[in-house]
Amino acid sequence: MADTRITITKDGPAKVESEGSIEIFDHAGNAIPHREGRPAFLCRCGGSQNKPFCDGTHSKIGFEGAEAAVKAHRDAQGDD
Repeated sequence: MADTRITITKDGPAKVESEGSIEIFDHAGNAIPHREGRPAFLCRCGGSQNKPFCDGTHSKIGFEGAEAAVKAHRDAQGDD
């Protein structure tokens, strides 16, 4: 099995990289094609017009990743 790496970018998509091929499937099990040999950038903001892939909408709508939102909430509440 090839090594796969998933990086959650700051306030942006999830970057999926693999030494082998990356297979992405929809809810019904159908393969979703993407550029072979290239990382896949998966939308986290929900606003992409090219789901499941990122189209840059996150930067236009001011998307704040959950990890940043949780930290901001904790900071405001004084939680550790």
